[in-house]
Amino acid sequence: MYRMSCFPERRSIAVIGGGPAGAFAASLLAAHHDVTLFDERLAWEKPCGGGLTAKALAQYPFLRDNLRPKKVVTKAEMSMRGGPSVQFALRDSIIIYSREVLNQLLLDRAVDAGARVVRERITAVQSLAHRDAPSAAADVTSPTAGWRLRGTNSEYRFDFVVLAAGARNPFTAFGLPQAQSDTSMTLGYFVPGAREVMEIEFQNDLEGYLWIFPRDTHSSVGICGTLLREPSSKMKERLHDYMHRKGLSTDGAKFYSHRLPALRTESLHTLKPAGEGWAAVGDAAGFVDPITGEGLYYALRSAELFASCFNEGSLADYPKLLRKDFIHDLELGARIAGRFYNGKFLGGAVTTRMIQFAARSATFAALIQDLFAGSQGYIGLKRRLMRNLNRTLAEIAASFFLPQKR
Repeated sequence: MYRMSCFPERRSIAVIGGGPAGAFAASLLAAHHDVTLFDERLAWEKPCGGGLTAKALAQYPFLRDNLRPKKVVTKAEMSMRGGPSVQFALRDSIIIYSREVLNQLLLDRAVDAGARVVRERITAVQSLAHRDAPSAAADVTSPTAGWRLRGTNSEYRFDFVVLAAGARNPFTAFGLPQAQSDTSMTLGYFVPGAREVMEIEFQNDLEGYLWIFPRDTHSSVGICGTLLREPSSKMKERLHDYMHRKGLSTDGAKFYSHRLPALRTESLHTLKPAGEGWAAVGDAAGFVDPITGEGLYYALRSAELFASCFNEGSLADYPKLLRKDFIHDLELGARIAGRFYNGKFLGGAVTTRMIQFAARSATFAALIQDLFAGSQGYIGLKRRLMRNLNRTLAEIAASFFLPQKR
C-alpha cells in the first residue's frame, strides 16, 4: 500500500502530455501551484476524438460556449453491415471538434491560468529518492524527494508528476496498464467535404465499429477494434471497403492511426492511478469506455477529480473518488463488452437486434442514445431495460402495422 503526502502548499508540478486530460489538469492546478506542461506535439489531430456528448457538455459548458470552430450534430445513423439500419434525430446534440482545435482550446486555458507550456518530449522520469535507479524505472512506492525529468533538450526537477501521455508511453515502471490485451487500435482518414449525419456501422465479426463523424470542414472516417482479435492490416481493409460503399475516396484524405486503452475488467479492478509523488489521468490511466471507446469525458473528469484532491491536500481520496464516480461502471462495461459485440439474442447478433429494436421502439431508441451519450451507465442498464420491457415490446408489436423508421 503506498502512502500519500498532503500538498496543501505550493508545489512544482510537471504534467507530461498536452492532450485534453493533461491540459485540463494543468489549467485547474496552475492557480495554486507552479505547473509546467510538456508535450512534443501540443495540438495535434487524431482519427477519432473530438466528439463531446451531452454528458460532457453539461459538466463542462465552456466546451459548448466558445467561438472555436465546431460541428453541431443533430442526426445519427446506426447500421449493421448487410443488415438493418436506423436513423434518428438526437435528443441531445453532439458537438464534434477537430481534435487539434479542441486540444488548442484546452492548452490556451492552461496558459491563461498560469501554466507554462514547453514543447519537448520527456523521455525518462527518475525518483530523486533513488538516484541510482534506472531513469525510466522510478520507485514510486518510496517517500517522494522529487523527480528528475529528462527531455530531448534539457533536464528538469519537480515535486510532483502528472502522467497524461496517453495509452502508450515509456513510463512503464509506474504500473499502469500497457499490455496489448488492454489496447485497441483506431485507423482513420480526414476526408474533405461537409456531412451532416453521424454514422456508425457494426459488423458481425468485428469487436468494434466503423464511423463517419462530421467535423467543421471535413469528416473523420475510421475504425476501432481490439488488437488481439484483428491485426491493423485487416482493419484497414475493412475501412477501405466501408469508404468505398459510402462513396468516399482516399484521394486528398490524410491517414492517421492511434492506439487507445481498452482495459479488461481485471485491469480496471486492480488499477492504481496514483502513488507517492505522482498521479495518472485520462488515457494514461486507461479511462476509456470499453464498448463505445469514448474517452474525452473520462479524460476531463479524471483531471478534475485529481486537481480537486491535490489542491485540497487530499490526494489519497483520488483513487476512491475515481472508483465511485466511474471506474465501477467501466468495469461492468468491460465485463459485458464481449457479449455486446459477439453475443446472440433471439437468434441474431446483439448489435443487429439493438438496431432493429431502436428502429421500432422510441423507448428503446432513447435508451440506446443515452447509452452512447454516457448519460445511461452500465450500472443500472439492466434495471432500465427490464423496467421498460413491456413498453418496448408493445411499441415493437405496434410498429409492424406502421412503416418502419429509417
